Amino acid sequence: MSQEGYDKLVAELHELESVELPRVKEAIAEARDKGDLSENFEYHAAKRAQARLLSQISYKQKVLANARVIDMSRLSANRVQLLSKVEMTNISTNKKMVYTIVSAHEASLSEGKISIKSPIAQALLNKEVGDVVEVKVPAGVMKLRVESINL
Repeated sequence: MSQEGYDKLVAELHELESVELPRVKEAIAEARDKGDLSENFEYHAAKRAQARLLSQISYKQKVLANARVIDMSRLSANRVQLLSKVEMTNISTNKKMVYTIVSAHEASLSEGKISIKSPIAQALLNKEVGDVVEVKVPAGVMKLRVESINL
């Protein structure tokens, strides 16, 4: 995982634990003060929100506990690998695309980051500039040519 992705996950976890969780606990306390819990919709809704939040917190804690931050200085731009920014051309449409290959937790198409587990990233791994790969995607088979690799 990149240092940026790790820091973002730490910030999200901190936000959940220090802002969201106290807010939900307060909502539960307010609902509890309204009386009969068996028919109190607000109480049950707040408890469900708390369960969802605790699940998210637990998931993010596990991800962080198992995360390894990659030292960018040890990476090479000779071959496609995790954290490589790859410019490629779709041979059939002659369209250029640029994607950064990241961990599954950092993937965001809107930011141009694809998961290392995606079919495109899997096909590109260990390829060099000029290599042509065939990628099986839901729309069929794509032929991509690697134009450049950056870090």
